[in-house]
Amino acid sequence: MSPSASSVKLIRRALLSVTDKTGLVDFARALAGFGVELVSTGGTARALRDAGLMVKDISDLTGFPEMLDGRVKTLHPKVHGGLLYIRGNAEHEALVAAHGIQPIDMVVVNLYAFEKTAAKPGVPFGHLIENIDIGGPSMVRSAAKNFEDVAIVTRVSDYPALIEELQANHGALSRETRWRLAKQAFSTTAAYDTAIANTLDKIADAPAADASAAPDTASLPSTLRINFPLAQSLRYGENPHQRAALYADGTGLGVAGAAQLQGKELSFNNLVDLDACWELAQEFEEPAVIIVKHTNPCGAATGSTVLEAYLKALACDPVSAYGGVLGINREVDGAAAEEIAKLFVEAIAAPAFSAEARERFAAKKNLRLVEIHAAPPKPVVKHVSGGLLVQDADTGRIDSTELDPGLKVVTWRPPTADELRSLLFAWRVCKHVKSNAIVYARDSQTVGVGAGQMSRVDAARFGAQKAILPLKGCVAASDAFFPFPDGLEAVAQAGATAVIQPGGSMRDQEVIDAADRLGIAMVFTGIRHFRH
Repeated sequence: MSPSASSVKLIRRALLSVTDKTGLVDFARALAGFGVELVSTGGTARALRDAGLMVKDISDLTGFPEMLDGRVKTLHPKVHGGLLYIRGNAEHEALVAAHGIQPIDMVVVNLYAFEKTAAKPGVPFGHLIENIDIGGPSMVRSAAKNFEDVAIVTRVSDYPALIEELQANHGALSRETRWRLAKQAFSTTAAYDTAIANTLDKIADAPAADASAAPDTASLPSTLRINFPLAQSLRYGENPHQRAALYADGTGLGVAGAAQLQGKELSFNNLVDLDACWELAQEFEEPAVIIVKHTNPCGAATGSTVLEAYLKALACDPVSAYGGVLGINREVDGAAAEEIAKLFVEAIAAPAFSAEARERFAAKKNLRLVEIHAAPPKPVVKHVSGGLLVQDADTGRIDSTELDPGLKVVTWRPPTADELRSLLFAWRVCKHVKSNAIVYARDSQTVGVGAGQMSRVDAARFGAQKAILPLKGCVAASDAFFPFPDGLEAVAQAGATAVIQPGGSMRDQEVIDAADRLGIAMVFTGIRHFRH
């Protein structure tokens, strides 16, 4: 159904001033084809003239030249008056006529690339400040406020649909379209101001103009500003009665920016589990496969190939692996795909899938294949009633060569070289298991996982009870200290010969004495890995 005549507005004059010139010429040429007068600024005007289009300079409209190195060009009553006056309002009409203000019916603006500039390493502070757009957001807000009479275009992706509507309405746009564009416009300025405020908030003291605008990483922001655009509506949340959607930061990285190559629509729970297994897979340099169920790893392993790592991870708990989600830190090849395809899994996250793997998985039409590129660590945000909790990402890691905090052997018997390798593997896995957590491991393979228990002793016992592989001679990792010897004794009873834990309990010495009595090697990390 075509819009009523009263709801459409003809576009007679358009002001174009864009940083991203993708599709600009085609859109401007379409406007000119409807008899629209084109008014433009600086580089945008040059690009349009180079394409053979007739363009009026903004200075011809305002009667003032662009000045102050381009800082002032659209900040003028003849621009904002032309945008803001209400058509049909007698008082407004008389005022604009008295001052020679001409109506502007459309503004096409995208803003200075502040975020891209801020992301450049070592960007000079002065250059950063100069990339704060002033005139652009001002025009966007003026046009959006007066959406009843003016169309504001801030997204390149809208050009084709707008051309179609203009063609259908003989050069006019509907009220519904103008309202949609206005809402997008205010979202654009909100995101832009958020990016500026967040960036400047990280700079403790304003440096000299030619000095690097290095962020202050010692403190969290004074105000938390979150502005993520909608990336995808989801069928429902954790349960069918809950609404849900995915919002992304626009980087194209991490789970939110992943490309789904095949399979059913990703669910809320799929995305949460994919994030859990992908983050754990990134802990390892060698090929690693993580199998996750309800955010906890039920199998994790490394190997010389993805296939070897997968078979080791699956062997830990093949029952729980059914219907799980896989995270893999290497390209999935045909041999690995052949084995993985034998198990029912919901989704697989990897940096790439070979042609052979894609062909093998194609037969499993519901299987979700997700291609992910690693994202840098960012602060973790959690909602609590009445507010938000924010913390740094848990990037703490321990390697055997580190001295500070490093590994501190606290028992009379140090771990053997094999035990130490297994301890470090178990420690990395334990970091990603819900507290209280105990992880049993051997030869870069989990043997048993005790997750989310209220008692550390129960976590030790539960991990042992879940074990299918032999526990004798394995090692164990605990995400926090043993408050009493009983937890360590449960680990020893299960068959572990070495333990890695943070230390820090008032009863550390009692736990150390118990380890010596049981002949267990134990090391302290000085780092805790609670995960709630």
